[in-house]
Amino acid sequence: MDATTVTAAGADSGADLGAAQPERDLLLQRTLFSGPHRWVNDDLYSRILRGVVRRTRSELHLDAGAAADTNTYFGRFEASYWQRWTSVTELTVRVAVESEGQVDVLVRASDIGSHVRTVDVVHHHGDGMAVLDVPVDTFTDGGAIWLEFHAVDAAATVSDVTWGTTTTRPARRAAVAICTFNRADDCAATVDSLATDPLVADLIDDLYVTDQGTDLVETREAYQHAAGEFGDRLHYLRQPNLGGAGGFSRGMYEATAPGAPGPVDVLLMDDDVRVEPETVLRMFAFAAVTREPMLVGAQMLYLFNPDYLLVSAERTQLDQLKGGLDADEWALRDESVVENQQERRIDAEYNAWWSCLVPGEAVAEVGLPMPYFFQWDDIEYGLRCRQAGIPTCTLQGAAVWHADFYWKDGDDFGQFFSQRNSLVTASIRQGIDPKDMAKNLGRSVLRALVGMQYGLAATRMRGIEAFLDGPDGSHGVDDGGQQALTAIRAERADYPETAKLAVDVLPAGIGVERKVGIPREDREDQVLAKRLLLQKLGRQRRDVVAIPYEDAAWWHVSRFDEVYVTDASQNGVHHRKVDPQRATELQKRLGSLLARFLREAPAAQARWRSAQARLTTRENWARLYGV
Repeated sequence: MDATTVTAAGADSGADLGAAQPERDLLLQRTLFSGPHRWVNDDLYSRILRGVVRRTRSELHLDAGAAADTNTYFGRFEASYWQRWTSVTELTVRVAVESEGQVDVLVRASDIGSHVRTVDVVHHHGDGMAVLDVPVDTFTDGGAIWLEFHAVDAAATVSDVTWGTTTTRPARRAAVAICTFNRADDCAATVDSLATDPLVADLIDDLYVTDQGTDLVETREAYQHAAGEFGDRLHYLRQPNLGGAGGFSRGMYEATAPGAPGPVDVLLMDDDVRVEPETVLRMFAFAAVTREPMLVGAQMLYLFNPDYLLVSAERTQLDQLKGGLDADEWALRDESVVENQQERRIDAEYNAWWSCLVPGEAVAEVGLPMPYFFQWDDIEYGLRCRQAGIPTCTLQGAAVWHADFYWKDGDDFGQFFSQRNSLVTASIRQGIDPKDMAKNLGRSVLRALVGMQYGLAATRMRGIEAFLDGPDGSHGVDDGGQQALTAIRAERADYPETAKLAVDVLPAGIGVERKVGIPREDREDQVLAKRLLLQKLGRQRRDVVAIPYEDAAWWHVSRFDEVYVTDASQNGVHHRKVDPQRATELQKRLGSLLARFLREAPAAQARWRSAQARLTTRENWARLYGV
């Protein structure tokens, strides 16, 4: 069956997006004044402008004369995104006030240039509800809306702040899909966090937990607590280890099953994130009023540095097999969102699946994800939807905390899947030029070789071979990736430098060598050729040195004969040593492989393109799940 003919829940909902329905209230977001955990900086939610202010999750307590606002990452209503992508044109903001005096509630707004204006003011006296009607009509390119509170002449408490609208859109079923492999504690905590917020827990119609491991999530107390809260809305699924692609696709498969209630939105969420429950509410609310079906993604904040944003939004450069690039030159990256506000709207090409909502209409239109096992499944799916007219919005003000990427070493089995899957994605979604791509691939492998990462070079070459062998090859996707995973792990075990060693293996008195300078981009190939020649002639420095992870660029490491490089996790090191025989063997293999790539890449592209419709059907995934 072709993927575009698959019937799924929500497939008929596109025609209903503009259909007249009874008007109903829709909660778009709440204003919360502090985070869900003690390690979260309250300044992500509210700011103390003057005087004595005490912040709790749901209340703001101001002494007389004090002032505070919510011009913060989670405190703002990101009007530019709502105006660009949704049908919302006006908000009703409600604020519960308790005071024996006057409380001024101001609606403030910004624009693309960070200029601040006052939209409305309410001078509220005594206890009661302050209600403000706010237009959303002057934010196309950027800007946001927030609230400011002044306890004028007496102490005051502000609480129960909601931002809502009315809509005639039909209600959509809200499903959450989480998958895991032997991260039982993390996954149980993530599931339980969704149960800690009663409003969010009530919002979720179905919660799918796909357990692909042997250390079972259902045995954890946190999971059992969540199961008691969600009851029969929580669906615990067991299946073979099919990686993130197989785990997430299972949630999509179940939520969009023929005959299931629709329309439906499926929120994909990593097992090891720390959830801000409010993010879940905002993503489902946003999806409920988009003009057309679209993917809605959350941003990623760093778990170890909770104030810091990975990036505003992402894009690809497929001819270089690169993902995770800044979507716009104005995007924030690795910056504190306490200290920096993103005023300009940044439009994404795709959103990673640490947290991303997929409408049922997308599954009906383009099918399920590719059975990639791991890496690039989210990128390929986002691009596939985009090319089918279903865009992605990375919604600012909606985020989860995820383990910082720079603590994860890049020399692992995932490099195989990244290499193979990026080639497949580029072939299907854009097409590749074999000659240009061969140069790019050769450069990537040679940099690993000159850096004495022989296992990494072999892993990348195996990914190229798997692409050329096609979907049904021994390292293909016909079994969902299990055979490839086993084979790659076994192969990498033959390369000693891939093993992480304890720090105490470092020789006493070893010197630390930091990199100095960076080669000009237009001369990197010359530097690479020079380093390869020096190693072949045995003219590199012969002493043993230690190199910090952040200094371990290929052009620096390759100056030495033997190095200990810190692992990105900072809890071990990798011992790399020049091995002339192995380097020669791998270079010869690379030469043969690139010649093969030039010959066979066009045919490989065609095979992957023709196979995609079959690979992304419900029937193929059901076969892999064993259901």
